[in-house]
Amino acid sequence: MTLLDNRALNRATLARQHLLTRTHASVPEAVAHLCGLQAQEPQEPFIGLWSRLAGFEPGRLDDALTGRTVVRTHLMRRTVHLVTAGDALAWRARHDTMLRQRVLGTYRDELAGVDMDEVATAGRAVMADQQPRTMRELVQAVEDRWPGPSRRALGELLVAALIPMVQLPPRGLWQRKAGVRNLPLATWLGRDIDPLPTGDGDPTGQQLLRRYLAAYGPAAGADLRAWCGLAGLPAAVKACQEELVVFRDERGRELLDLPDAPRPHPDTPAPVRFLPAFDNAILGYHDRSRIIDAPHLGLSVAGHRTVLVDGRVTATWTVRDHRLRVSPLRSLTAPEQEAVLAEARDLAAFLDEDIEHVRLDTGP
Repeated sequence: MTLLDNRALNRATLARQHLLTRTHASVPEAVAHLCGLQAQEPQEPFIGLWSRLAGFEPGRLDDALTGRTVVRTHLMRRTVHLVTAGDALAWRARHDTMLRQRVLGTYRDELAGVDMDEVATAGRAVMADQQPRTMRELVQAVEDRWPGPSRRALGELLVAALIPMVQLPPRGLWQRKAGVRNLPLATWLGRDIDPLPTGDGDPTGQQLLRRYLAAYGPAAGADLRAWCGLAGLPAAVKACQEELVVFRDERGRELLDLPDAPRPHPDTPAPVRFLPAFDNAILGYHDRSRIIDAPHLGLSVAGHRTVLVDGRVTATWTVRDHRLRVSPLRSLTAPEQEAVLAEARDLAAFLDEDIEHVRLDTGP
């Protein structure tokens, strides 16, 4: 069985995440390929797409959101994601159980004894008028029947688990600040959510597995679980086993992959890339050692924006007081400094936030 070291896995990830070479794909095509972008911070997906798409303009994502080809919804790991309309409809039913379990796990004591089906029915009845509502407004309409749970617990149960919802624009539009207004996914898209296919082999899980490997592979089962929040998709993995290739990583883990997916040579040059908070390329794995060193793992879950140098997380970056500041995690060579500054200037121009200075700190 072929061994793939961390550098080989790094280059595979960069290639599939469009971080080796920017792609000319459309916004919906890129969002579909990436299996969605984590989007609880509404402006961050614009940065993620700018680093991946050639000539990306923010209006292209705005058009996809207002045109209903891309939606903001709770999905993988009960986190708000940007996903295509088609993927939201196809994947939501497969995530339902996980979404319920995660809300119940967070508010177990408050929701003890609450009949989930009754809450769902009540919430759908309120939303049947097809009027967008905030979570607070929806809770206010049903809370008299369930006085025990906090408004937060009841609201998250309704909005993030029981009723597939879309967060409507202008939430998530470029440089717009807007609160969350919810509408059922089926209402917004004019089409019901796809039911789970019957039969063996978990067909929807198989699609998730193939799509995940296309954007993140080679990867282990634990990586797949960490990405989607589902319990490993064992039936799907078994059904796809014969069509997949298998490698091992430096830890001896078995890695699955699509046979024809790109696996560039480990020495392939990797350009500097600026990543948003909670970027897929980092959070899409259980074992993130292919892209970030162990001492810096906390950055990936704390909402720090990061910089890839030679394919690895090597700096963080912030914008504050009209200054874009890059703070290295290690010493940078002179050519690396030049490349970081050049990409930072391009990013400053894209962000259009009246950034007057780009500063690179001298060392960690």
